[in-house]
Amino acid sequence: MKAFLLDRIYDLTKETISLKPAEIPVPVLSDNEILVKVKASGVCHTELDEISGRTPPAFFPIILGHQVVGEIDAINSVKPKFSLGDRVGIAWIFSTCGKCNFCLSGRENLCEHYTATGRDAHGGYAEYIKISHDFAYKIPDSFSDAQAAPLLCAGAIGFRSLMLTGLLDGQNLGLTGFGASAHLVLKLALNLYPNSKIYVFARFPEERKFALELGACWAGDTTDSVPVRLDAIIDTTPAWKPVVEACANLIPGGRLVINAIRKESFDQDYLKNLNYEKHLWLEKEIKSVANVTRKDVIEFIKLAEKYNIKPDIEQYRFGDVNAALNDLLHKKKKGAKVLLL
Repeated sequence: MKAFLLDRIYDLTKETISLKPAEIPVPVLSDNEILVKVKASGVCHTELDEISGRTPPAFFPIILGHQVVGEIDAINSVKPKFSLGDRVGIAWIFSTCGKCNFCLSGRENLCEHYTATGRDAHGGYAEYIKISHDFAYKIPDSFSDAQAAPLLCAGAIGFRSLMLTGLLDGQNLGLTGFGASAHLVLKLALNLYPNSKIYVFARFPEERKFALELGACWAGDTTDSVPVRLDAIIDTTPAWKPVVEACANLIPGGRLVINAIRKESFDQDYLKNLNYEKHLWLEKEIKSVANVTRKDVIEFIKLAEKYNIKPDIEQYRFGDVNAALNDLLHKKKKGAKVLLL
C-alpha cells in the first residue's frame, strides 16, 4: 500500500517538512481488529508536535495521522461490532489497558498505557490502517468523509475542553487561538449555550474575521483586553503568551482550560510576566486537557449530527500531505485541513 512516513525529527525553524512516500505491506490483523481502507485523513497541529519532537513518536519510521475516515475492508473477530463496508472513524485514542483505575472510572484518557494513533501506532496517512474494533466509530451519513475527519480530534478534544470549562448558559466564553479545534468549539457552544457570548483572541486578522463570520461577538489580538471579563477561556495555542494574557481576562473564579498536548519553548520567558495578583488571585483556575476518551468522540459526533455542525475545511490530495502540513505550520489556510485518498 501507499503511505507517507516520518523517519526523523525535524527542526521546524529551519527545515521544510518532507514526509517520505513509500510502498509498504498492508497491515495484518490480530484478534478483534478491523482493516480500514482510508478515504480521508485530517491534518492536525499534533502532527507538528510529533514531527518537531515535542511529543515524539514511539518509533521510526511511522505513519502519522489520527483523524481517519474509511470503509471496513476486513474483519478478524468472532463477535464483530461492524460489518464489511461500514464507514468508520479512528481518533487519537488507539488503545488503553482497560483495567486500571483510570480506565474503570471513565478516565481512560489518563491511562498509563494509553496509546495514540499516529504516534504510538501507525496512523492514517496511508491507504489502509488497522485498529481494534473497540476503538472505531460509526460515521453518520450526514457527513462526507472530509467533513467527518476533523470531528474525530479537533472536534472531540474541543468538546472535552468545553465540558471542562464548566460553562453555564449565559456565561461568557473566550477562545484563544482560532484553528481547527476552536472553530468547531465556537459552532458547538453557540448551540449548547444560546445565551452565552463568545470572544475570540487570535494573532491574524484573517482568523479574527473568520471568527466573527461564524458568530463570535468580539475578536481581538492575543494581548487585547475584552470589554467584559470572561467566565471561562479555552486556549488552543502552542505558546505561553496566550496563557498569561488569558488569565488577565478571567473573572474571579474563572477557569482557563489549556487544550494543547505540548507548549513550545520559544516564548517560555513570557511566563516572567505572570503576576499573581493580576493573573491568578481570586481563585482563578488553570486546567489542562489530556487526550480524549472514546466517550468524548461518541458524544461529540452525536452533537455534531444533532446540530448539523460541520467544519470549514481545506481539502488536499493524498499526495500533497507535505503541502498540507507546511500550510498548517505557516498559517496559510483557515479551518481544518483534510487529505482525500
